[in-house]
Amino acid sequence: MSLPDLDSENFDVARQHWIAVRVYYEDTDFTGMVYHANYLRFFERGRSDHLRDAGISHQSLLAREDPAAFTLTNVNVTYRKPGRVDDLLHIRTRYLGMDGPRIRFSQACLREGEVIAEAEITAVMIHADGRLRRPIKEIAERLEAYRWMAG
Repeated sequence: MSLPDLDSENFDVARQHWIAVRVYYEDTDFTGMVYHANYLRFFERGRSDHLRDAGISHQSLLAREDPAAFTLTNVNVTYRKPGRVDDLLHIRTRYLGMDGPRIRFSQACLREGEVIAEAEITAVMIHADGRLRRPIKEIAERLEAYRWMAG
């Protein structure tokens, strides 16, 4: 499977974000399968690139007069099939919306069009010292422009 037709950066027409990830030996355990924790790394890359392509960079958040960052509060991963060395995986990221301070994402790792792992992720914004903060209005507006269009 190649990436779907992308209309803006790495987003498709349904506002799903896509990146490709090659599995290297360093990503696997002794059986040659992707070590379970490494899917979290792949998903992190997908979310970070989603934010960057939506005009939100981690560096710009930290450089603000009132520095901010994202942190995860919940991760629920379902593993369906193993990834293996040399697999070309595609990470799909969907921004689902905000619920108060919570920022929700749905992600999937696909091999040749088949979902092999998927995750439901909840993040929040924090001050630089780690205290919870409300999402910055500008960030919320940028994310809303990239909310996944189900259907």
